[in-house]
Amino acid sequence: MEQIQAEMAALNSQIQILLEERAALTINNVISSENDSPQAMVEACRRQARENAQLSVELQGIDAAIAALEGKIKQKQGKLVRSQGESKQLIQQQQLEEAKAVAQVHAERINQLAGELAAEVRFLKACANQLSPMYWQIYYKPFITGFKTISVPYVRSDGEVWTIVNRIV
Repeated sequence: MEQIQAEMAALNSQIQILLEERAALTINNVISSENDSPQAMVEACRRQARENAQLSVELQGIDAAIAALEGKIKQKQGKLVRSQGESKQLIQQQQLEEAKAVAQVHAERINQLAGELAAEVRFLKACANQLSPMYWQIYYKPFITGFKTISVPYVRSDGEVWTIVNRIV
């Protein structure tokens, strides 16, 4: 991007030089004074007429060069805008990949904790199964209920979309 901006600055400076040259050429060089003879005035006008044809062509050439340089500047500006858009998209993709990596760490931790929690629930269920008969005899009610609806979160992915599901323990 910096190279494109440098090229655009160079083109602008060249245009400025051409504009100054054009301004210098358009200054009227005919100097008439009251002391000039009629012959000198006629000669000066004829010289200006001859030079004006060449000057006109030269001015047209300068105008064409300025237009071409301005066209190049517009091309460079378009290229700069496109590269800035691509750069912005690349930065967004990098940020997305970094965020996905952080999310992946959290998802793996959730799945690890879900596995540990499921094991603990199974151990608790085994204890409850062992304690329930005695508990019923003493307190006339169950020790623990609700084991059929116990679930833990689990994160899975199909490569593009991540889904959190509840796994029944």
